[in-house]
Amino acid sequence: MAAWTQGSAPGGADSEGGAPGAPLVGRRREGQVLDGLVAGVRDGRSQALVLRGDAGVGKTALLSRLVGHAHRCRVARVVGVESEMELAFAGLHQLCAPMLDGLDRLPEPQRDALGTALGLRAGETPDRFLVGLAVLSLLAETAVERPLICLVDDVQWLDNASVQTLNFVARRLPEPLPVALVFAERLGREQPGRGQTGEEQTVRGLPELVVGGLSDRDAHLLLDAELTGPVDARVRDRMVAETQGNPLALTQLVRGLTPEQMAGGYGLPGTGPLAGRMEEAFERRLATLPPETRTLLLVAAAEPGRDPALVWRAATALQVGTAAAEPATAAGLLDVGDQVRFAHPLARSAVYRAADPDARRAAHRALAEAADPAADPERRAWHRAHAVAGPDEDVAAELERCAARAQARGGVAAAAAFRERSAELTPDPALRAERALRAAQAKFHTGAPERALGLLTAVDAGPADDLLRARADLLRAQIAGARGDGRDGPLLPVARRLEPLDPNLARDTYRDALQAALVCGRLARSGGVREVATALLAFPRSDVGRPVCDDLLEGMSTVVTAGYAAGAPTLRRAVREVESGMDWTMEADLGWMPLVCRMAQDVWDDELWHGLTAQSVEAARAHGQLRVLAPLLFSSTALQALEGDLDGAQAAGEEAAMIAEATGNLSLLPYGNVFVAALRGDEERTTALLAGTAAEAAARAEGHWLPAAAWAAAVLHNGLGHYDRALAAAEEGSAYPDELGLGSWSLVELVEAASRVGEPDRAKDALARLDEIAQACRTDWAVGAAARSRALLSEGADAAEAYLEAVQRLERTRMTVLHARTRLVYGEWLRRENRRVDAREQLRVAHNVLAASGVEGFAQRARRELLACGETVRVRTGDSAAALTEQEAQIARLAVDGGTNAEIAGRLFISPRTVEWHLRKVYTKLGISRRTELRRALGTAVGQWTTR
Repeated sequence: MAAWTQGSAPGGADSEGGAPGAPLVGRRREGQVLDGLVAGVRDGRSQALVLRGDAGVGKTALLSRLVGHAHRCRVARVVGVESEMELAFAGLHQLCAPMLDGLDRLPEPQRDALGTALGLRAGETPDRFLVGLAVLSLLAETAVERPLICLVDDVQWLDNASVQTLNFVARRLPEPLPVALVFAERLGREQPGRGQTGEEQTVRGLPELVVGGLSDRDAHLLLDAELTGPVDARVRDRMVAETQGNPLALTQLVRGLTPEQMAGGYGLPGTGPLAGRMEEAFERRLATLPPETRTLLLVAAAEPGRDPALVWRAATALQVGTAAAEPATAAGLLDVGDQVRFAHPLARSAVYRAADPDARRAAHRALAEAADPAADPERRAWHRAHAVAGPDEDVAAELERCAARAQARGGVAAAAAFRERSAELTPDPALRAERALRAAQAKFHTGAPERALGLLTAVDAGPADDLLRARADLLRAQIAGARGDGRDGPLLPVARRLEPLDPNLARDTYRDALQAALVCGRLARSGGVREVATALLAFPRSDVGRPVCDDLLEGMSTVVTAGYAAGAPTLRRAVREVESGMDWTMEADLGWMPLVCRMAQDVWDDELWHGLTAQSVEAARAHGQLRVLAPLLFSSTALQALEGDLDGAQAAGEEAAMIAEATGNLSLLPYGNVFVAALRGDEERTTALLAGTAAEAAARAEGHWLPAAAWAAAVLHNGLGHYDRALAAAEEGSAYPDELGLGSWSLVELVEAASRVGEPDRAKDALARLDEIAQACRTDWAVGAAARSRALLSEGADAAEAYLEAVQRLERTRMTVLHARTRLVYGEWLRRENRRVDAREQLRVAHNVLAASGVEGFAQRARRELLACGETVRVRTGDSAAALTEQEAQIARLAVDGGTNAEIAGRLFISPRTVEWHLRKVYTKLGISRRTELRRALGTAVGQWTTR
């Protein structure tokens, strides 16, 4: 268990301390970096750093040096243990245990998530994102009294759940926070349980300090301190060269050499991997110890918890007395005090690997019997699993129960490990195949697809029935999709296969196949949107569940296969039924919502889209359904952008990206950012965001990025007056009608661009498609967009009538930007018709709305038209609000809306303390001192175009 250290040597209690320990040899550069980190955190600046280096290179010694220099700081230290890797949140428990008195001060969703993850309370499976935010908030609360430095050693042996959580926290430390996270991780792929598959979890995206070997001079100085007699100079040079200046190698390897070997150089260790050679050095020292001492060392090596009471109980059962510890301590291998500590992780692994299998099983058996089954059933089960030599149903069943408990706490990796070992120990072949499939599913959800595929071979080898084999194929298809191998529609054949075996699972698989096909879009080679839609229409409606689900899929499929006129009425009616009959407390219902919001968008019902998105986002937040929340926020980003709330769209997009990354989608295309940049008329940023994304989308089979990118480019260039480029982008974006959504939006841009370059014939098909959508959907948004497009391609009275209809229709919608743009093109037409007074009226409204929304490209177009009409236009500017970061602006807006610090913290998944710090910075930047001044300050700080 971790304990507080107040800037003293590791393991110290709550003393002020601060005196550095024994000086290191060399390491001046590394020391300067660490001293700068400590100075920064003392000044209130958050810090994060990863020390990377080979085993034995001195990472742990550098962390100890940091502790010694961390005057006036509180230090928490975590150490990864190889045998503890499969115990969910074990590392996080080490870190948080001394801070748990601050748990009750966290927002309720975070408090519940972290408490459940750490096993402090029962509850629903906590989302990993909420757990990470809870840890971030807990660190912030703890750092109020004094700066906090968290040291995480041997990251390569930390459990996956803790690694992911701490990596998330380190990447999101807010600037005004006196907290530092410093990680130490071994280089290379010698990471047990991870390196074999290439799926290891490491800390990513943080500043790094690579720790190499000592210089030749420093290595010789260290060697001189270790040697007790004269050594031939050539031997000394060879020792330094072969160890590459590795301090542990220099100090440990020479201890196993005889004076004759050191004098003449004969018999020096070979040239195998350095870590292996250091383990061999520890093994040589181990071989000289009494049998009882070796047994004690093995028990300690097999028990990850480092609890001396448990180790001694197990050792006593193996007839080992307390005197057995003295030789181990004298040999510098083990220290048994308030914790059981090995001299180095390599010493632990050397002890464990040197023992024969029977001895290991005996040690685990003794530990299992000594463990408290009520207090720590998972640890007891894990030891039992390693104490048996072959299949054992009793142990396998206990592992299954432990997997369920770990899953309930959010320990997905631990649950996967328990299930995998359970399958291995299951004697019945049919049950073993079922358990292997569950283990494979769990491995897939932990981000280990290769391990999942390996477990599926056990399903193939067993006496599985057709349904079990179909479920295995379903998992294979899901893995293929997650890898970006979705071009061949792997889910569709599985859905067809499941039809006679499990109709409900088949329907869900068809739904997922449709979603996957919409994501893949034009990049699909087979199993595309039209093929999936055709198969769905042939699938019999379910007698179980709610008919509305079948209506949704039938309506969407009909729109794809037969057009809007045939499918839109059914689809829109089903979406409305979902809005009125949705159970916002059910996870299964929430799981449908990203697709349902997409359907509302596809039938051009802005009110329905807005209502469903708002309710879904609120429900997903309340229930911690963050995998659902991320795509809903992306939907909200597009909606808010069209509504003219570009700041809100930017904030929603950034939150969606943060959640998506935290929940496993590390490679994200910048949908929200590019929409906002395009509407702002920022050509440089839009171009930069779009650069290279087509190749990334192709690599990930994410074809729906292509119409999104094309729409953004078309909007940008229409706003800037680059109509030929806008036309090319819009034609590309709308070229595949099956893509619906953004592909249909590009039709509006295509008509505008074609009318401006004098090529109306290129817009005829686009207008026909918009007319079909308008007649089928009958919403003000769809009818207004079609009327606008018809006006752009018409003349005289027909154009005037169409413009008036478009303005009136769109004025009743939430589509603020399109409404203002329609007034702009109407005003442009009126000026060309020499109706300057009427033109100024339309252009003035368009200009003010577009400028106030930040849609600068189109606002500039309106300004030029107003000037051409003889109207004077001036600008009022202010720079203070522009200096706010996105998070500061979002917090300020919520505060203006009346949110308390606690309410804002709950909404944004941060701590109230962080809200307080951000508001202080907002006050400083805006030149105010009270919350009540925010509304005025924000209102006058935003630059706006005005006319007179």
